Amino acid sequence: MSSVAAGVIREEAAAKYRIYTTNLDCPTSERNQLINITAEVNAVVARSGIRNGTVHIQSLHTTTALMLNEWQDALVYDIRTLFSQIVLRDSDWRHNDERYSDCDRKNADSHLRGMLLGQTMTLQVRNTAILLGTWQQLILVEFDGPRSRSLSVQVAGI
Repeated sequence: MSSVAAGVIREEAAAKYRIYTTNLDCPTSERNQLINITAEVNAVVARSGIRNGTVHIQSLHTTTALMLNEWQDALVYDIRTLFSQIVLRDSDWRHNDERYSDCDRKNADSHLRGMLLGQTMTLQVRNTAILLGTWQQLILVEFDGPRSRSLSVQVAGI
């Protein structure tokens, strides 16, 4: 190990580990919608003052999801189309049938789509920003809007 690298390790070890937590409100306007939340999450990371560590994002809803992908109009359209094709809205879902479920929203497809992607994501924080590849963006995927949505964001590190 070089002396420079060893100096960085000692400096970071002496720093105090901290945790910063907040919620982000993300209102949606369509039933199926993708929202680029990269800037909002990066703003939380910057406010935290944590230079290096992790950021954990958790949707507080079962009919939304989080994903990393390129933010490009044609691709956003293709992603929406993919989910409408792999989980059909009008299938014979028991969750939508009053004989089996008390859900009046008829949103089984939304739950199933959200389940495929998941509601949590943990990313690295480096130099007070989310570490992302060249084309990567953090995207909230709404499957049952329009609704008022909340994300819990926790930044941990030094």
